[in-house]
Amino acid sequence: MKSKDQALTIYDVAQRAGVSIASVSRVLNGHTSPRPETRERVLQAVAELGFVPDGAARALSSRLKEVVAVVYRQLWLDDTVEPVFESEAENLAFVDVMNRGIEVAARHKGFDLLMSSVDVHDHLPVARLHSLAGKSDGVLLHDRVLNPSAIVRLAERLPVVTLAATPTRASVNVVGDNATGMRELVRHLIEAHDARTIAFLSGHADSPDSVMRTKAVQETAADYGATALTGPAWQGEYSANSGARVIRNLLDARNPLPDAIACANDQSALGAVYALRARGYRIPDDVLITGFDDMPLARHLNPPLTTVRQPVQQMGALAFDALYSMIDGKRPEQRQLTLPVEVVLRSSCGCEQQAPVRTLT
Repeated sequence: MKSKDQALTIYDVAQRAGVSIASVSRVLNGHTSPRPETRERVLQAVAELGFVPDGAARALSSRLKEVVAVVYRQLWLDDTVEPVFESEAENLAFVDVMNRGIEVAARHKGFDLLMSSVDVHDHLPVARLHSLAGKSDGVLLHDRVLNPSAIVRLAERLPVVTLAATPTRASVNVVGDNATGMRELVRHLIEAHDARTIAFLSGHADSPDSVMRTKAVQETAADYGATALTGPAWQGEYSANSGARVIRNLLDARNPLPDAIACANDQSALGAVYALRARGYRIPDDVLITGFDDMPLARHLNPPLTTVRQPVQQMGALAFDALYSMIDGKRPEQRQLTLPVEVVLRSSCGCEQQAPVRTLT
């Protein structure tokens, strides 16, 4: 209960009305048209509290821009890319699906998105991100746009939620269950198909998702006495072009194929399949191939791709909801939000028919 000497704020109005501060801001400033029932509740709370926005209160309510910045990493392909992959830099299937989830959730709350990208190899985008922060109420960062210490500094200015990164004391992270998904996939390759050497064609070297999946491959293979092949020779970039490059380098060096190649994502698997078929190898007869994400392309590959399905659009929506809650002044109950994944078995691993999808928690 506030004393007579304590000024009322829009937070008090929001609490009395049972709505968000964003809704109070919309009613008081007329930025958008709130629902009639919301407007009535806010005005009733204003009347009951005797709330009169002074200069400071007006500044507080008008400061809400109803805009969230979304920043993702873009891989710009160079002149060495072969023609079949030359338009791949424009193909951001995973990012697009996740951003769709963010956009739908934002629209439901009356927020707009400010989209921006940074180059994968740009490790100093801090000034640019702080500029975006000045135009936004919160920031959503894909993958490893910033390192943890830079995220904490940014979070001192406004709420920050990351996707497929690592949680910090000041931010929330939303991620699929990388470890469980990859462990179950490797177990299947070993138990059902007797794979004894399993390579992991990785994503970006600094990607927390890729690091976690690499570790899961190594540990699961070790549990079964199998061999995990990782490291620089298997370093990809989440792209079809990098997947094809890794395979071509392997074959040019006359290195033997492993029994199975677990790719960091479906795009990498697409490139690996392309390069292997171009050299006359058959999948799954000569080598088993798997992906991760279950993008639409996975089921249309020849052969259809065994993969781990992530609820990518749901991850985007959950990330916005977490950010909105923080913008609304609520303290996060959890700093890491992990969504379950599903193993989908198709022909690329030697399963002739798609097996029932298993939910992994």
